[in-house]
Amino acid sequence: MRRLYCPMMVYTRGRFWTEAAVLVENGVIQEVAPRIELEPRVDARERVDWSDLLLVPGTVNAHNHSFQSLLRGIAVDVPFLQWRDEALYRFSPHLDPEAIYYGALLAFGEMMRYGVTTVCDFFYVHQDGLECDEAVIRAAQDLGIRLVLARTLYDWPGAPAGYREPVDLAVARTRHLAAKYQGNPLVRVIPAPHSLHGASPEMVVAGHRLAEELECRFHIHVSEEPFEVEQVQAEHGLRPVEFLDRLGVLDDKLVAIHAVWLDDGEIARMGEKGAHLVYCPSSNMFLADGVTKIPRLLTAGAAVALGTDGACSNNRTSVFEEMRMTALLQKVSTLDAGAVSAKQAFSMGTEVGGEVLELPVGRIEPGYAADFVGIDPGDWSMQPFHAGTDVVAQIVYAMQPQAIRRVVIAGEERVRDGSIAGLSRGGVVRNISTVMDRLHRLASKKTNT
Repeated sequence: MRRLYCPMMVYTRGRFWTEAAVLVENGVIQEVAPRIELEPRVDARERVDWSDLLLVPGTVNAHNHSFQSLLRGIAVDVPFLQWRDEALYRFSPHLDPEAIYYGALLAFGEMMRYGVTTVCDFFYVHQDGLECDEAVIRAAQDLGIRLVLARTLYDWPGAPAGYREPVDLAVARTRHLAAKYQGNPLVRVIPAPHSLHGASPEMVVAGHRLAEELECRFHIHVSEEPFEVEQVQAEHGLRPVEFLDRLGVLDDKLVAIHAVWLDDGEIARMGEKGAHLVYCPSSNMFLADGVTKIPRLLTAGAAVALGTDGACSNNRTSVFEEMRMTALLQKVSTLDAGAVSAKQAFSMGTEVGGEVLELPVGRIEPGYAADFVGIDPGDWSMQPFHAGTDVVAQIVYAMQPQAIRRVVIAGEERVRDGSIAGLSRGGVVRNISTVMDRLHRLASKKTNT
């Protein structure tokens, strides 16, 4: 199907353009050109009037844990390890595929309303084999969001049994799932060794080897908390990035999540090896993790994408919000107002996210997926809006979610004025309430026994 989107302004090639239109066919952007050139080539039924909207790339949430949306509001204002034990470790053993499905439906639906069109879900609840993984994928497909399932490889004996798999089984299951969805335009499966404290060196190496086999990248939490740095130093005599390098997995296939506690040598090494980073500033603040040194990583040559992390450690799921947090947190931590600009933050949450996930998303250009967002420039949060407005800065620093009026994924309108196509918010809320009542009963029963 062919459509011509005719907005007030289009963000392409690093700036906003007026009198431009976007021609889409079969879910892919074909042309971005002056409206006067494209309009004669389509009939009236193919023209989509967005004359009161700004058309910008859909945002890319490069790190999330969808099931954690069920645990939002549990274990707040506490240190990382207490948060982990009281929220994740207490409830996740009771999650079944139905609960996982509704958690993903909540997470992905909320993201879409906030302009996320692609999400990488770092998923590690494996107590039902592949059923829980399939539940996440089913939720994404039911909503129409673009999904990268980073299937987690986890074998630390101190974690809940449902997280853990032997190395060979974890690899085999991940390989099977990747093969099953190979060629699916909206679903991709990649390996994700959890971390150097959640995955053994053998598991990390196996994840890297599988990434080479599948010709994709692998994701891994790196140096989120000081305890990981101390543990790796005590066990191996090296800092985490140094140890990853010794294992032979520090290369352009590695996507590090968080990377808060890196020293200058590790930062330089990440840049030299072509490694990538997903930065989750709100989650890092919520858990008092610390502040990742983004300007230094950028200078070293690392590509930096943005993620929300799970909704029980953020507790929001908007990448537009993470753009704002990225710029503001880096300014105040470096005492440099230019440390990260609005345009840099916007790029991290769109095109760089697509590059890190190896997907043709995050840009309004020919050949890229027709994933974009319609923003109302007349919204209160976008005022004043006039000829001298820095529109990117207005979006990053001022825009509120209600200004997001349309969300298109693969050329299909999925969100209109806050409503998700084919989804009853009331029905989802009722099902989540039922799931959480059951989870609280099970968790309380286990605690009491």
